[in-house]
Amino acid sequence: MDLSAFRDPTIARGLIEAINATETGPVKLMEVCGTHTVSIAKNGLRAVMPENVTLLSGPGCPVCVTANHDIDTAIEFAHRPEVIVTTFGDMMKVPGSYSSLAREKADGRDVRIVYSPLDAIALAQKEPDRQVVFIAVGFETTAPLIASAILRAQSEHIDNFSVFCAHKTVPAALEALINDPDVQIDGFILPGHVSTIIGSHPYEFLAENYHVPGVITGFEPVDVLQGVYMILKQLEEKRAEIEIAYHRGVMPEGNPVAREMVERVFEPIDADWRGIGVIPGTGLGIREEFSAFDAAKKLPVTPPEPKEIKGCQCGEVLRGMTLPYECKLFARGCTPEHPIGPCMVSSEGSCAAYYRYTDYGRTES
Repeated sequence: MDLSAFRDPTIARGLIEAINATETGPVKLMEVCGTHTVSIAKNGLRAVMPENVTLLSGPGCPVCVTANHDIDTAIEFAHRPEVIVTTFGDMMKVPGSYSSLAREKADGRDVRIVYSPLDAIALAQKEPDRQVVFIAVGFETTAPLIASAILRAQSEHIDNFSVFCAHKTVPAALEALINDPDVQIDGFILPGHVSTIIGSHPYEFLAENYHVPGVITGFEPVDVLQGVYMILKQLEEKRAEIEIAYHRGVMPEGNPVAREMVERVFEPIDADWRGIGVIPGTGLGIREEFSAFDAAKKLPVTPPEPKEIKGCQCGEVLRGMTLPYECKLFARGCTPEHPIGPCMVSSEGSCAAYYRYTDYGRTES
């Protein structure tokens, strides 16, 4: 697909002018997706917003919102000598309470990076005498892939493969933020990737119940600016709707086939979000029918009592209460090369984006 129009400086300038021409009071808009955070930082979009518009980063990085308890559990799997732990690369450096998967690998634990859960299945077939555990962290975007892997393992009778599922779903987390008295959000830049799966309908409660507008948008500069403009027009006109500005990727009904697969394998459970706490029904638990592939049941472990990293304000950043550079650790010991908190680990993390693409990342002393 030719994306040149979505990167066109002339179109972008026109949207910036239109944004500046809107008439609203001070507003705070939250971009929910980590890829939006990167695009906004990389393209300097915060700098072109009018003074009354603040763009906040939200809990849109699945690695960042994974609670220490879940990371500690993944590490405990690595402590079992019969287990090979597999995960995506962005989980390796994420600090838990006392260690990280990267540190465990350096200490001799069998932890391997894979690019797909199907790679983990292939490894299980090659290592029939070992248990292969895939650490599944993500949102609705990657849940269908995890579901398909479990279905494949079942159909092929691969009994030494299992999944530790720390997946989360997005919409109810936005409701938790709206109901947080310490958080003020006037509109949401809604995630494009997640919405390709779930569509726009699951967000409609934001407008109907809370009168908070939202726009689903893509990731190019023009996409993001178009989304901001559409939200500001709603606020200017005192409307609250869920609109789609990303029609090339999102349909209102989402992807019914992917949603059906997820619903077949998973069921809603409570999930602990870093910085937010436990949100009922926002986790994806593996259904009893597939419990043979549920690592938490098949290979139970007991992680240590979790503890938070002293001085790290990742939780406040994920709630839009603190900007990354306001954390005392930012660029002062906490960098993408040597992360102290998870928001600096993932390429989609707010702190990593600010560090890489703004002057705030050049203040290390």
